[in-house]
Amino acid sequence: MGSSHSKSYNLPDDVRKPTVGTTSLSADKPSTEKRHHHHGFDADRDAKKIHSACKGAGTDEKKIIEVLSSRTAEQRQQIKQKYNALYGKDMAEVLKGDLSGNFEKAVLALLDLPCEYEARELRKAMKGAGTDESLLIEILCTRNNKEIINIKEAYKRLFDRDLESDVRSDTSGSLRKVLVTVLEATRDENQQVNTELAEQDATDLYKAGEGRWGTEELAFNVVLAKRSYSQLRATFQAYEKVCGKDIEESIKSETSGDLEKAYLTLVSCAKDCPGYFATLLHKSMKGAGTDEETLIRVLVTRAETDLPEIKGKFQQMYKKSLTEAVRSDTSGDFRKLLLAILH
Repeated sequence: MGSSHSKSYNLPDDVRKPTVGTTSLSADKPSTEKRHHHHGFDADRDAKKIHSACKGAGTDEKKIIEVLSSRTAEQRQQIKQKYNALYGKDMAEVLKGDLSGNFEKAVLALLDLPCEYEARELRKAMKGAGTDESLLIEILCTRNNKEIINIKEAYKRLFDRDLESDVRSDTSGSLRKVLVTVLEATRDENQQVNTELAEQDATDLYKAGEGRWGTEELAFNVVLAKRSYSQLRATFQAYEKVCGKDIEESIKSETSGDLEKAYLTLVSCAKDCPGYFATLLHKSMKGAGTDEETLIRVLVTRAETDLPEIKGKFQQMYKKSLTEAVRSDTSGDFRKLLLAILH
């Protein structure tokens, strides 16, 4: 981490190669080396590029893709500030006026910090009549403590509302309990495994679920939302010994609907988070029609965390690269932008 570039954690990549058409499968192996800025980041130059891409009759999408896909979220904030200082306009608003469709959605997603974008998605999931529980689960049950705290702060900053209060009033019953527990952001971050605790937790889960009628969710909530991922993996192994079947099977037979989805998401992330997102991406592109919202959300929010691992997992699970899947399922500038993020 302590390299001279303070912000070079998993950057989206150095300058995008104009050759979008290359299909090397090796591109989707997780890259272990950290990504570096290309030829010195210059917010001023980038802001001017975006400005020139938007002025006049046509919009130069290629230029917009080039700038936004090759910068970190943090750098894109600086470009926005610079743009405002130079032209007295909000860059997001200008781009919104010039672009449309999924390309516009993806560009606007890139202009937020991931925690702000997630806060907007959560707000959208709860605003108006009806609640999109799947979206609440996908975001809240897959993030670490720091990310949850950042999302809560962004939510407050953007909407002047309290995320926990909104989640409480928009959900009910067992789902509300598990989401509120997750929102406390108190998962243990110590990676040491305590075998005795794993066995104790496994027994508690067995008693709460399989062992008798009527699942007592409290045990599940505490264990799934509070234990570290490595501790949970040990618990799941112990559970299989106690119960003779894996935890997912028990969850499926004991719960249903959104609660089942929340528990399975928590289990899935503890076992293999990149695998969870690879599956989500695969589902968003499977069959007729593409769920572009999910595609944008996963690629944009994971770009600087575990996207290389997600690509590796996708390749392993579906025997084709994520790049290939995205290329065959999208088109136009939207496709070009997503491929540039994946690059």
